[in-house]
Amino acid sequence: MEILPIITPLLQEGDNLADILRERGDIAEGDIVVVSSKAIATVEGTAIALADIEASKEAKALGKKYDKEPAYYQAVINETSRMNGTIVQSVNGVVLTELKPNGMKEGTILVPNAGLDRSNVSEGHVIGWPKDCVASVKELHKDFDIPRTAIIMTDSGLCPRRTGVMAFALTVQGIDPLQSMVGKPDLFGQDLSITEEAVADQLATAANFLMGNSDQSTPAAIIRGHKLEFTDFSGWVPGIEREKDIYHGVI
Repeated sequence: MEILPIITPLLQEGDNLADILRERGDIAEGDIVVVSSKAIATVEGTAIALADIEASKEAKALGKKYDKEPAYYQAVINETSRMNGTIVQSVNGVVLTELKPNGMKEGTILVPNAGLDRSNVSEGHVIGWPKDCVASVKELHKDFDIPRTAIIMTDSGLCPRRTGVMAFALTVQGIDPLQSMVGKPDLFGQDLSITEEAVADQLATAANFLMGNSDQSTPAAIIRGHKLEFTDFSGWVPGIEREKDIYHGVI
């Protein structure tokens, strides 16, 4: 399997992302294209100007507690509400949010700051996920107009009790994000009973190692030679319900 970075110019609102990625990446039939959610949000013009936000008492309290701009925390509160979420806790200036975006059929998403970033966006702004993450990847896939391709939209995230940033898949078009291993034998011939491979998440993290999180200007990568089957899947990567989560009660 190969992972090929797609380096682009600085993306701007209104850019044709499909054209840019095709021209810069030479996307071919059989490829999976991994794309940063922030890249899609940028060209869709969803950056939020903090100067336009009026902070609530809750946001002001968080700003005072962590010596940060209250408008930023209000943006987090607003995004949390937009995605049917709740604030779980805040630690060291970071707000842990649990989100249930429209169209997500199974589970929820635990993510810092409702997916908002102050990096890779113009000063005085924050940027999060596209307004409709499912529609965005579907439209991008349509605009590629290349048969037997798939798209994974990603964001950076954290793993409990681990240091450092990784990536995870938000929405997928064209492949199954999970692969059941139930019934398949292990090395000793015993049938696996519960294992599911988080295919989309693993590809997201592998691609993100090349895409980076700073000034690499690499908002996408191509997964080639993967041997995965293409399907008609289109939607959020399934999550897990809180009561079934092994971390429930810990975070």
